Amino acid sequence: MGYLDAYDSPVTAPAALALAIGALAVGVVGGLLLGRGRHGRAGERGPTGPTVAELLERIVRSSHNGLVVLNRFGDMVLHNRRAEVLGLVQHNQAEARARKAAEQVVETDEPLEIDLSPLAVRGRQPEAVLAEVRPLGDGFTVVEAVDHSETVRLEATRRDFVANVSHELKTPVGAIALLAEAVLDAAEDTEEVRRFGEKILRESTRLGKLVTELIALSRLQGAERLPELNVVEVDAVVREALGRTKLAAESAEITVTTDGPSGLLVQGDRTLLVTALSNLLENAVAYSSAGSPVSISRRLVDSYVEIAVTDRGIGIAKDEQQRVFERFYRVDKARSRVTGGTGLGLAIVKHVAANHGGDVRLWSSPGTGSTFTLRIPAHAGPDSAPASAPRQEEPPAPLVATGNESSEQGGTL
Repeated sequence: MGYLDAYDSPVTAPAALALAIGALAVGVVGGLLLGRGRHGRAGERGPTGPTVAELLERIVRSSHNGLVVLNRFGDMVLHNRRAEVLGLVQHNQAEARARKAAEQVVETDEPLEIDLSPLAVRGRQPEAVLAEVRPLGDGFTVVEAVDHSETVRLEATRRDFVANVSHELKTPVGAIALLAEAVLDAAEDTEEVRRFGEKILRESTRLGKLVTELIALSRLQGAERLPELNVVEVDAVVREALGRTKLAAESAEITVTTDGPSGLLVQGDRTLLVTALSNLLENAVAYSSAGSPVSISRRLVDSYVEIAVTDRGIGIAKDEQQRVFERFYRVDKARSRVTGGTGLGLAIVKHVAANHGGDVRLWSSPGTGSTFTLRIPAHAGPDSAPASAPRQEEPPAPLVATGNESSEQGGTL
């Protein structure tokens, strides 16, 4: 039996036949009216089109909501495929909660809203399904189910974000308050005042960086439009990002090497691209031991410019690679406290890439190091690079963060 077909049972046959006759009559009348409207006089032949009944059937089939019509006995008269996706139809019959609600609606002749969310969520199936059961008369009811999963996920993400921001802000604010009290108590001791003053400066810098990155992340994730995109030289982005991280690399005794100028161009916002690449470089420096190498490479692959940052640092375990782009997530919390990391760097990288139509890829192995590859569509103008570089051998199956995941979270190592 296909979708939207009457169930051929002794009980439902009269009702189904009545519906079919009614639909046929509506279709015939609708066709006549359409014919009169098009040609002005009945009897003139013109191009034939779908009947009203056929159009109604198409509407039901194409509806994004799950639709099921039940008779007074709880048997399905018709349904669409979306009803199966949302779990409203299971094993060729309506879900038990929907049938029970339909019985109540038949008795009261009043609409009823019910929760049809699955009792156990598996994989990517809808996790929040709400439905309304409405009477159609003559003992028939229609159940219309709507998927609210994305709204529920976004609300959960919002709650987590607020909780994380509150926690992250309290740490430097509390530290500054305690250090200020210590300065007041040691007002006569110049050395102690200097020592506590340096700590206050460090915590206030961390607080300022956190607020700045929160603002940047909210703009990238929100409805605010990106600045007008221009043709950007990839080599200029690499040079500026290197300049931003030069001091941190020298302090860590790490040398950052790059390949030769590429002449590659992308369509984007230079400031955002420099910020994203700087965050990748800062991570590479922060999570590498003194004297270990960090490198940057550029190439054109399949109409995408790839900028790869490779380190020989601590690496990332496989189970944690799925989470490094979450806001405030840190692989090594102790090291993050020392380096002053905010936990937002990779979230910003992910959303910068997504807003440019690209993505960021990760390959990593504990004890070996990591490679983060920022991929941005190449500029397609006449002055762009003419040919793609041959694809080099890469580590297998890198993790890809596109910024379109249902869980809109992200962070730095």
